[in-house]
Amino acid sequence: MAAAISSEAGTGKTWDFDHDKAGMISGDLYSAAGRWTVQDNATAPSKPNVLAQLAKNSRDTFNLAFVAGSSYRDLEISVKMRAIGGTAAQGGGVVWRAKDSINYYVIWYNPLESTLLLHKVVNNSLVELANVTIMNTPGWHTLRVVITGDHIVCYFDGTKYLDRTDATYLEAGLIGLFTKADAQTYFDDLTIKAK
Repeated sequence: MAAAISSEAGTGKTWDFDHDKAGMISGDLYSAAGRWTVQDNATAPSKPNVLAQLAKNSRDTFNLAFVAGSSYRDLEISVKMRAIGGTAAQGGGVVWRAKDSINYYVIWYNPLESTLLLHKVVNNSLVELANVTIMNTPGWHTLRVVITGDHIVCYFDGTKYLDRTDATYLEAGLIGLFTKADAQTYFDDLTIKAK
């Protein structure tokens, strides 16, 4: 497992997966569930590679890849994602302040339902905090979340859509990536900045 990854306020880190070996998960990430692999992809926002979640799991499975050793409280996190398959769910998103693989916050876009969803996961159960309908357009999209204390602000392709407060998880925790069930998704340019 990698050493602790955190940043001083105002500094950041980006994972573009372009120097990772194809067929493996990125060196800084580990899979808690799902089948995560680096792949060459011509559509990648930063070429040549993406991180793909390819498992076709059951409806109740949350596919998770965490950045090993990460520990962030107040932060800005973003990722570019592209849905490539799924019949029970599609798309994906980012996780923050994860205590473990069953307790965390997540924002994710499900193009199958044209919905941007903000959840907390408590003992592996989704608890909805907010959602908004967003027209499904194919291709790459950018999710960005800014978290300060109990305040969560969510953006989709540069537009602010959700603004909520929740105090369930206030301590620093892991960051990572998320898909649900059989959602197969490409991810690129996972970026984190401590606030």
